[in-house]
Parts: sequence; structure tokens; C-alpha cells
Amino acid sequence: MSEHPKGLIGQPLDRVEGPLKVTGQATYAADWRGDEPHLIGFIVESPAAKGTITALDTKEAEAAPGVELVLTHLNTPKQIPFGERNDDGNFAQSHAMMRTDHVRYVGYPVALVVARTLEEARHAASLVRFEIKADGDAIFDPVANEKLAEKPDALDGAEEVDTDTGDFDAAWAGASHTVEAEFHTSGQHAAAMEPHATVAEWDGDRLTVHMAIQILSDARKGFANTFDIDPESVRIVSPYIGGGFGSKLGIHNEAILAALAAKVTGQPVRVNQHRRNVFSNGPHRSRHRQRLKVGADDHGNIVAIHHDSLAAMSRDYPFAEAPASPTRGSYATKAMHTQHRVVEADIPKVDAMRAPGEAIGTLTFEAIIDELAHECGVDPVEFRLRNEPEKDPNSGKPFSDRKMRRCLLEGAERFGWNGPASRREGDWLIGHGMAAAIRPNMMMKAEAAMELAPDGRLVVRLDMTDIGTGTYTILTQIAAEAMGIAPDKVTVELGDTDFPETCGSGGSFGAGSTGTAVLDAAENLKADLLSRAAKADRDWKGVNSKALRITDDMLSLDERSLPISALDDGKAISAKGSASPGKAHENMAQYSYGAQFAEVAVDAVTGEIRLRRLTGVFDAGRILNEKTARSQLMGGMVFGIGAALMEESLMDDRYGAFMNRDLAEYHIPVNRDVPRLDIHMIEGFDANSNPLGSKGIGELGICGAGPAIANAIFAATGVRVRKFPIHMEDLMEKLPPR
Repeated sequence: MSEHPKGLIGQPLDRVEGPLKVTGQATYAADWRGDEPHLIGFIVESPAAKGTITALDTKEAEAAPGVELVLTHLNTPKQIPFGERNDDGNFAQSHAMMRTDHVRYVGYPVALVVARTLEEARHAASLVRFEIKADGDAIFDPVANEKLAEKPDALDGAEEVDTDTGDFDAAWAGASHTVEAEFHTSGQHAAAMEPHATVAEWDGDRLTVHMAIQILSDARKGFANTFDIDPESVRIVSPYIGGGFGSKLGIHNEAILAALAAKVTGQPVRVNQHRRNVFSNGPHRSRHRQRLKVGADDHGNIVAIHHDSLAAMSRDYPFAEAPASPTRGSYATKAMHTQHRVVEADIPKVDAMRAPGEAIGTLTFEAIIDELAHECGVDPVEFRLRNEPEKDPNSGKPFSDRKMRRCLLEGAERFGWNGPASRREGDWLIGHGMAAAIRPNMMMKAEAAMELAPDGRLVVRLDMTDIGTGTYTILTQIAAEAMGIAPDKVTVELGDTDFPETCGSGGSFGAGSTGTAVLDAAENLKADLLSRAAKADRDWKGVNSKALRITDDMLSLDERSLPISALDDGKAISAKGSASPGKAHENMAQYSYGAQFAEVAVDAVTGEIRLRRLTGVFDAGRILNEKTARSQLMGGMVFGIGAALMEESLMDDRYGAFMNRDLAEYHIPVNRDVPRLDIHMIEGFDANSNPLGSKGIGELGICGAGPAIANAIFAATGVRVRKFPIHMEDLMEKLPPR
């Protein structure tokens, strides 16, 4: 990377918005207050799934103190039917609420009570009386209804729904070593620190929404398609977001309800989802059944891979995860077959959750790869190295770069890997396990605008969002380095549809895509500045912009200097930039890579599982900020711990109701569950990814953590568990005697 020396980019710059957040000055969606007093909405949820409202009495609620409106299907403004106009995808389709007397799933809004205060709205909500007749043919469990499974029209994060390379049946029949297994991964909810919240207000036919949303442009289309208005009539503002993990990629129930209530009352209406709301009025990851078959020859070379997936898809909301996505790019093989099927179900929205596809696909695939290595009698690290592909196993495209081998070797060295070792310490069974990690690297379209004031201050504007990942900071670094200006002279403004349109935050494509747009805007601005400087002073003609610097209110280059105010009569000078995926993203297979190593202790008496160590080595190209990147990888690894050992949304399949709808019973890792994490980032620069040389990192840390833990549990106990998360009861009856 010597030709790309580190300047500001890559340095561990503190979050530029950090002081605003820790002092409570950052305005999140629920914090926004305008000139008019807001009304507060509280959601009344249906206790039944897929049915019809047969009786509804709101009189007592309407008469309660402070109540301004009880919104139901009887007085809801006109909306386009749910699911229509989805040519631009599920985020942009109509998200109509309470349009008819039909109830779609447990938790679906039956009413929205709007009052002057939250307390008044919540009390009145308890006074709404209704009856629902269930249809009796609701579908909740995809496995029990497999006969209804269909091939989805598309997958999230993968180009092909099904793939076939080589002759799988022949390769499988000729394999010397084979392993096949059925895995079950649980449903999950992205319980971000900030629940979904929206403040909506109308000015005639113009809608302004302050909300927590990851992709503003799609949400704008979603509101427009719901209310049958022009997208230009919708303004969305989302400068700060308290976590998303994919659950805020699209608009959800509280947003539409707030807009409906604001339209009826003529006043701004705020609707905050409480924690239990999020489990039914927000999206979730479906449970999956995955069937895998892998085979190898006498030399430990993989010859056959089969991976199929079955999941639920919410009715009228097309979305399907791609668990076989990492399978397709991981190892060389003679033949590979992958397949994805979904069952349309009467459940809350199934949608993207952090590392959709890869998080649960790596979980199962890397577990069975470990099992195949064991069957072949080959060390798991050596087995993976032995099966490193020279080109993408599925597409046959060359890799833009591939540092998987380096991740595996450096990870093994840092961890002190000596095979899947096991030992005993009293009642504790200790085991070591590892797994590889891979995730596609994507580039999306984005635009950015810059404005340089005469006093030397630079403002950068995009509709990009910062969901806690550090976007404000890395874009500040990119703009400052590109323009030769101190970072404290740069102000980045995000999260407003009045700003240039971007891809938003999601899929780990945000940083590289929007960072490239900022870089392009900087190059265009510098070219304009030098052109203006040459007109103002002959000494500036023909100079190279690479050494351009801005100090206070002066433009400087070598020994030359010129007041910025002299370039345009004291006016601010602006420029725009853009980014889009190039030929390299069409013609090359692009991935981020990693390897994770775990030490696990299992109590031989109780089956209690404790993670003692977790080491991760990752390649994400050029690191844009060492501190925020490490934070992202750390958070991903913690996420992976949860998927392996704790995190599951439990549904009662008799009624379609999630039973653990709070953070007391929906378990996520806490401090005691997480050891000190050893995180190492390989220095790199992938010129095929984008001009910055960076690759996606935000979801990479999840991939590999879970299967490394599962494989370590096997090393410790000799037990292979086929479901995730793994609990003590999955081990107790199979543990070796004391």
C-alpha cells in the first residue's frame, strides 16, 4: 500500500458528532420538536392473526381525557393497497395501514389512539374494544407448510436464486468422504437501542417526516406510493439514528400511522414504537431450515457441495434471504448446487437483518465444512487452505483480490492454533474451533455536494445516514484529506432528502459508495478552484491540484497563495460528485474476508457454555477509520456470539405470536458473555472496489464468529449441534461422563 500513504484517511479520528451525542444535543427522530405542539400516537395491536374485525367500539376511548383522535379502518384516509407499486422493490411499495377491516398478523395495528400526552394516549388505547374472527387458514411455520414453498423472484444480496455448476449427483456419488445434515436457525429481531420512531406533519399535499430510517430515497418512494403523491412532495429528515441492523432500511407501521393521523388532525403527530411494538410492528429475520451435503476425495479436496434453504416470507412483502451466498464463493469444488425457497406466511414483515444471508449461511456452512475436515482427518485450517479457489466457484469470474489465505494463517498464529485442541479443567471441557468468513463487496450509486465558504470552511451534504457506524467521521476524513483542509473546518450534513441522493446505509456498501462520491466532489471542486485561481492570477496556470491546501481563508500551493474570497467575489463555491459501480464490479468477484478462532468452555455437569477467547483477522481493503472499523468488527463479533448461543425469536405456531417480545426474554450477549476480543485488520487496498480502495466491513465481523464457537463446542464435547442458538439443554444428555 506504499503508493497510497495514510493521511487523514485511516487514522483513528474520534467521532466528530460524539460530543453532540454524549451531551444529548443530537436530535434523534423522537427528539424533534417543531414550532407546533405535537400530538402523541399509541398503537393498539391485534392479539390474533389473519382475520377480520367484526366489532369495534371506540366511544369510551374517544371520550377519554386528552384524546384528539382514534384512528381505525373506519376513518383512515385513502391509501394505495398494501404491496402495490413494488416495481422499485419492497421498500418502495405501499405500506398501507388499517385500510380495511382485515388483520394481517398478530400485532397488526387495529387502532391508533392520538392524544396530547403519551400517558393519555396509552390509557385511552386500553379502552378500545374490538373483536376479531380468525380466518382459520393462517400460515406461520414454513417447514410445516413446505408443500406451499415457492421459488422467490429474487434474493437479497445475491444475483441468482438457484445455481448449478458441474454434476452434483456424480460428484457426490464419487466422493470418498461425505457429510450431510439439516440445520435450523431461529428467527431474530434487530432490537436496536433506538426503537422505531416517526414525527409526521402535512402542509397541504406535502409531507415532512422526521424518522429513524437507513435509506431515505426508498422511503420517500414508499410514502409516495402509499399516499398516491409525488415523491418530490415528501421530505424525510433523519440526521441521527440509534442503530438499525437492517430493521430501519424501510418504513414500518409507526411511520405510516403517524402520517395518517397527522393528515386527519392537521397537526404534527409523533409515534414511538415501544420495545414490544418492535417485535410485531417492525421487521424480523425468518427462521430457516438449511440442508447441506458436502463431499471430498481421498486427498481432502472438496468435490461436491449442496446447500438448500427454506424460510418464511411475509404475505405481500417480497423478501428472501440468501444463506447460500457465502457457500457460492468459499471453496473450490467440482460441483455445487444451491437453492432457496420461501413459504408466504401470515406474520410480521420478514426483512433484512445485519449480514442477511451470510450471517446464518456461514453459521451452518462453516459448521459442516469443519465436520468434513474432521471426517477427512485434516486440520480445519489446513483443510480450508487446501480448498482455496483460484477463481469464483460459482461465476467463474476472477477475484478482485483474495486475502482469505492470509486471514487464516495470521488468525491461527495470533490465536495460537494447534488444531481443534481439547482439554479438561475440573468440570470444564475446553475446546478450540475456527471458521472462515466471507461476504460480497458491493458498490452502489451515490451523489454528494460540497460548498467552500470564503472563510475556508467546507460543508459536505448527502442524504446518506449514520446509524452509529461512523459515517459523519469517515466522510469528514475523506473530504478533509482530498481538499487539503483541516478536519475541524469540515462540516458533514446527512440524513435529509433535500440533499443529493445516495444508497443510504445497508449491505456494507454505504462507506465506499458515498465516500467515493465525496472524493469525486472534492476533485471537481479543486479543479474549479484552480480554474478560478488561474483567471485571478497568472501564476496559478497549469498547476497540479494534488498539492492544493486550504488554510483558514487562503488557497495555497507550494509558494503560491490566494484569498478564497478573490475567486468568486466573496461567494461560496460549490461542486457535486457521484459514484457508481464500474466494470470491475461486473467482471470480477468481490468479497471481504476473515477468519475467526474461538476457545469455549462447557461445564460437563450442567452443559453451561462460556466463551473464553475470540480472535478475528479481517481483510476489508483500505481501512477508512481504524477506530470506527474496529468498533464495527467488534459489534459484529458480539452479534455472532448472540447468534451462536442466545438470540432467538420464539413463535407460538398455534397463533403466530412471538412469545419473547422484550429484552428480558429475547437474550442478547451482555458484558459477562463477551470476553476480550482480539481484532486484527489486514492492511490493504483494493483498487477494483472503488477509488478509496476500501471494502465492506460493517457486517463482516458477524460472519465466522458463530460457527467458530459451534466448532469449538464440538472440540470440547464431541457433540455436533444442528440448531442455533446452541443451549445447554442441547448438550446435557450427550456430554461425556465425569
